[in-house]
Amino acid sequence: MRATLIRRTALAASAVSLTLLATACGGGSSDGGDDKGAKDKGGSSAPAADKALTAADLEKVIVAQGDVKGHKVEKVSPELEQQGKATVTRNECQAITDVMSLKPVGEPAGTAKRQVTGEPKKPSVSASTAPEDMEDAMAQALNVNSTVVTLASYEGKGAEEALAALKTAGTACAAGFGATADGEDVKVTKITETPVSGGDEAAGWTVVVNMEGKDIPFYQLAAVRKGSTLATFGGMNLAAMAGKDVKPEPPTAVIEAQVAKLG
Repeated sequence: MRATLIRRTALAASAVSLTLLATACGGGSSDGGDDKGAKDKGGSSAPAADKALTAADLEKVIVAQGDVKGHKVEKVSPELEQQGKATVTRNECQAITDVMSLKPVGEPAGTAKRQVTGEPKKPSVSASTAPEDMEDAMAQALNVNSTVVTLASYEGKGAEEALAALKTAGTACAAGFGATADGEDVKVTKITETPVSGGDEAAGWTVVVNMEGKDIPFYQLAAVRKGSTLATFGGMNLAAMAGKDVKPEPPTAVIEAQVAKLG
């Protein structure tokens, strides 16, 4: 059974992908996402990095529509926000599980989130398109990345400690662990490090999850610290989630755009 943690994430991300596909088929353009974020993009600068930032501060420096070429940026969907905090069979794995369930690590003073979804290639379909070709078009729509960016700012050395907890979890839990989300079980079978750079320090991981008996590289996770702020990235490829032969990669473009806005 697919855990709620996974199912909600997949449904929310798929809804974004299908909306983009409908736009592509109709020849229109996206609605521009978060208008306020687009306005903030050009005129804001990152606050001082030696103090904890408020949620209002973080809203000014989180990625906005137009920051990531070929991607739609919008507020996180209610489905993702409603996910509960997952519990783990091994305490040292909690930090990784927090990022998997799109939660901040530890106890930040302020947070902000955005969902960033790659736009699918425009398929060539029409009323006369054969059913099998329509299936190919839908497959193209699934071959996109969806990433939830979470900015969390901490007092003192909280950001450094949060990233250290993630690094510890990535190593200690490399052989897998179990987690429970909203009463359902998730089985992580493997965690491997992936190269990520930026900010004052950074780290990344591929998380393999067993879904209905099949191991799938479900999550591309990354964390970049800039001063007192930790940016975490929970990335998923919808085609990989559906069991397609796709090699997921870290959301590099999203990471670079967010790090640039942090200054």
